[in-house]
Amino acid sequence: MNRASLLKDNTFKADKPAISVLLETETTKEIKILMQKGQVMKKHQAPFPIVIEVFQGSIDFGVADQIVKLVKGDLISLKSAVPHDLSATEDAIVRLSLSKHDSVARVETIVK
Repeated sequence: MNRASLLKDNTFKADKPAISVLLETETTKEIKILMQKGQVMKKHQAPFPIVIEVFQGSIDFGVADQIVKLVKGDLISLKSAVPHDLSATEDAIVRLSLSKHDSVARVETIVK
């Protein structure tokens, strides 16, 4: 059994989104992304399908030449290799579900 919290140990960074691994399962890596209002994750794509959940706050999710407003409780899934970006419209806690075969280091390069 694995256990993690989206509400504990939340330290936002002033200069970029904060990324941490919540837990790993047999098939996924669950990532917590803390974004202050105005912070951005530039356009990128994942090598495997992903699921993004806005746990708190709101983000603008750019995909397919459109902006989708995601608010607390919203989830969105993408197939692999779909370019997308994120912009926090208010302080946000975002959960990202990655394939076990994907790399957390890859996600960290997006916010540098």
